[in-house]
Amino acid sequence: MSEGEPREERGRRVRLGVLDQAPISEGIEPAQALRNSLDLARRCDELGYHRYWVAEHHATPSLACASPEALIGPIAQSTHRIRVGSGGVMLPHYSPLKVAETFSTFAGLFPGRIDLGIGRAPGTDPITAYALQRDRRQPAPDDFPEQLTELLGYLRDGLPSDHPFARYARLLPGLPERPEIWLLGSSPQSAVWAAELGLPYAFADFINPHGSAIVADYRLRCVQRGIEPRVAVGVLALCAETDDQAERLAAPARMLGSLLRRGQLIPVPTVERALAYLAGRPRRPGASGRRAIIGSPATVKRGLEDVAREYHADELILLTICHDHADRVRSYELISEAFGLDSAPQHPPRAANVTGAAQ
Repeated sequence: MSEGEPREERGRRVRLGVLDQAPISEGIEPAQALRNSLDLARRCDELGYHRYWVAEHHATPSLACASPEALIGPIAQSTHRIRVGSGGVMLPHYSPLKVAETFSTFAGLFPGRIDLGIGRAPGTDPITAYALQRDRRQPAPDDFPEQLTELLGYLRDGLPSDHPFARYARLLPGLPERPEIWLLGSSPQSAVWAAELGLPYAFADFINPHGSAIVADYRLRCVQRGIEPRVAVGVLALCAETDDQAERLAAPARMLGSLLRRGQLIPVPTVERALAYLAGRPRRPGASGRRAIIGSPATVKRGLEDVAREYHADELILLTICHDHADRVRSYELISEAFGLDSAPQHPPRAANVTGAAQ
């Protein structure tokens, strides 16, 4: 059994990974959220998770993941076997060549462990997206397919010989190593692009929990092209010793979601503050339109297995938001135990003086 691959009684094996949004909790500074990410990554490496992806979000008091490429290096340096990457790099903000050079560098330093997950969404509001532009004389063009094709041309050395940028594919700093490339999405169009370009597809169920038909379309298109489809599904999950405890710990995320739908952004609140806020707002199942797997280890295991079967997923990438870092770590520990992941002995940090992770 390979690393990060749970044992399932019903015969299907699905790998488990982590999506980290570096949540900033009420009462801590953003810098501590970054150190928490390094700490969580080391623990998930020991617990047997297969991937550790860092999201990209900008200018929000809730999340410190503005620069996933700045976290990937320290995380990879601090871990031993887990794959590390972006979930994802929001390509419209960047030069394809710069992204190719950055992830080629990671691949050269950490062979066989680097993922490049690519997304189209801005990861922020329109004004912040504009602030991220280098040229502000006019709105940025909507040319994601062209950007993606160029990026793949560098990383696959697939640009035509007469292309003005063709030589750059042979000058990437990490050669001969290359990152594993994924396309992220939550819409029908992303599934079409992933199949057309022969890319593995990571679908965000935590954004669109009704995506099984989209993923099925991706699989069909891959088969029609003679390509082996690969699917990972991003899922909101929070596990505690009991169902009641998990529901209590999930209150801050529910409050965040409620305020977000009203255009309000805050740090992750305490459980007590969230419960007080939610007390006057009766919970309506499914009102948020999003799915979350919350409960004891047995409850969460059943819920995740249901999602995996619904999507016929090869992997699940778990996103956990709660106020206390210790509770987030414990959630991943309990899920690892429930699925029987291949845990490893704890290692000292590879470069504690460089990463500065919380001890």
